[in-house]
Amino acid sequence: MLGAKQDSVPNRLLAALPRKDYQRLLPFLEPVKLTFKEVLYEPHTVIPHVYFPNDCLVSMLTTVNSGRAAEVGLIGSEGMLGIPVALGIASSPFRAVVQGGGTAMRMKVADFRHEFGKSAALRRELFLFTHLLMIQIAQTAACNRFHSVTPRMARWLLMTRDRVNFKEFRITQEFLALMLGVRRVGVSAAARTLRERKLISYHHGAITILDRRGLVAASCECYKTVKDSYTRARA
Repeated sequence: MLGAKQDSVPNRLLAALPRKDYQRLLPFLEPVKLTFKEVLYEPHTVIPHVYFPNDCLVSMLTTVNSGRAAEVGLIGSEGMLGIPVALGIASSPFRAVVQGGGTAMRMKVADFRHEFGKSAALRRELFLFTHLLMIQIAQTAACNRFHSVTPRMARWLLMTRDRVNFKEFRITQEFLALMLGVRRVGVSAAARTLRERKLISYHHGAITILDRRGLVAASCECYKTVKDSYTRARA
C-alpha cells in the first residue's frame, strides 16, 4: 500500500501511514510554529492538543518538590507529543517544553481520538512509537544515574542532531543544565572537554557538531542503544 511519505511529509510517524489514512487526518492537522522554551503541557493538566513535530524538538521534563527538573525524553520528527491520549489518559505526566523551535502539525484531542479509533495503521504506528519512547525514557534514567556529564552531553547532542537534522543549534548553558539535570558548572566543564577534543564548537549560545563520529565515540553506550532500537523497529 502506498504511504504518505512520497508526499514529503516531514513528520516520520505521519509519513509511515498509508495514503488513505494520512489523507483522512489532513483536515484536522493545523500547522503551528513553536518557539524555544514554549511550554506545551504542564504536569497533571488536561492535554488540549497532540503535536506531530516537523523540524522542532520537544523535551519531556519531570520535576521534584524543590522545583528542579530533568529531561526524561526527547521527541522530534520521529513521533508525536501527547501519547497519554492514545492510551486513554487525559493529562500529561510531564512538563513538555520546546527545546528547539520550529514547526509542527497540531490536532485537537477530540479529533485525534475519533481518528485513532478508526485507523488501525495510526494505532500501530503510535503503539510502536510508545514502545520506543519507553526504551528512551528507561535508558535516559539509567544514563543519568550511572554516567558522567561529558558522555551524557555527547549523547544528548547526538540525539538532538538526529531529530532536527542540523549540526548547529542554539542552546544556552542554563537550558542544557536543565536538560541534563546538572549544575551549569558541570555543563561548562563538559562543553570545554568536547571543544578541546575538537568535537564541537560553542560560541554565544550556538553549538556546532564538528566531528559526529568522534562525538559518538565520546558518548556513552546509551546513545547507540536507543538509536539501534529505532533502527530495528523501522527495518
